[in-house]
Amino acid sequence: MTSGKNAAVVLGAALTLRVLAFVVFSPLAGVIADRINRKWLLVGCDFGRMLVIGLLPFVHAVWQVYVLMFLVNALTAFFTPTNQATVPLVVGQEDSGPAFALSSATTELINIIGPGLAGVVAALLGGRNLFFVDAVSFLLSGLLILTLPALKAEQGEVQRSTWQGIRNGTARLWRDPPIRFALLLELVAAVTGALILVDTVNRIQGDLRLSESTYGWVMAAYGLGATLASLVVGFVGKRWPRTRFILLGALMTSVAVLPANVAPLLAILALWLLAGIGQNWVNLPAETLLAERTEEAAQGRVYGAHFAWSHLWYAFAYPLAGFLGTRLPHQDFLIGGGIALVLLAIVVVLLRPRTEDQPATSIVSTSEST
Repeated sequence: MTSGKNAAVVLGAALTLRVLAFVVFSPLAGVIADRINRKWLLVGCDFGRMLVIGLLPFVHAVWQVYVLMFLVNALTAFFTPTNQATVPLVVGQEDSGPAFALSSATTELINIIGPGLAGVVAALLGGRNLFFVDAVSFLLSGLLILTLPALKAEQGEVQRSTWQGIRNGTARLWRDPPIRFALLLELVAAVTGALILVDTVNRIQGDLRLSESTYGWVMAAYGLGATLASLVVGFVGKRWPRTRFILLGALMTSVAVLPANVAPLLAILALWLLAGIGQNWVNLPAETLLAERTEEAAQGRVYGAHFAWSHLWYAFAYPLAGFLGTRLPHQDFLIGGGIALVLLAIVVVLLRPRTEDQPATSIVSTSEST
């Protein structure tokens, strides 16, 4: 369908469409999730993704890949923030932290073992049939969600238009000091995360001239760090403020990438383990912070807005990582990590909240008028 030399262009375009779909559709998804039974929204997204993934083996042109990838990511933009907002609805606000931690650990573990399982399935059934297996997984997910009771949030007193709801979700992010602090540190994590996702392959297979399987082990160490970090967050619970976890995580992931251009393989494995821990300690506590500082009636639009903004950071971070990896391939991690540390210092000095992350009832009330 496409030559190897064009594969990077296709992948880059697919990642761009992914971010675009998330930024455009997730705020709308959050508003809708606040108004309807989320069960049917989640099921519809799963069945929709089943159909789209099931069409992928039949594509014959690059533009068809772009269309299907945009559709599947648009459906994911509806599913993921709705799913996130449903966690505190199901388990309660007090237990949302451990629930998010368990969900994150499970997801990261699947990301580690998934490529290996995919290789086994591809060897047994053929590469194209992997898409059908993936489609069946969405079917099973949708059927499991159908067994749940109604998932409808309490309705707020003020009924808004769709645009007002989208504005309100974003306003809640930027008016609340701890949430704003977390959101900006997610920009720091996006810079280092993009460096790891985009430039690691050049470091391992290009500079060190190691095998593709070695690259897989390095990325597995990154995922293992995120898995272990999820368990720590779930165990510690509220004994540490969420903002402290987020600050420590942003610092860890930024420092971890700095020596990667000169580090040998074993050191990179250790550094990527630490970077994975840091990434998780930024993103996971931020999800819990939203649940703890937002009333049930508004959680859908807040999670939708957060999903959009946290992925918008990658619209900056991916091109930066690509530029550094192409123009400065022997200093890309050092310079990128330095940029992340500068951003971290600016956020901490100017915007670190004076109070720890207790529920902000005043922010909730003032946001209602937006």
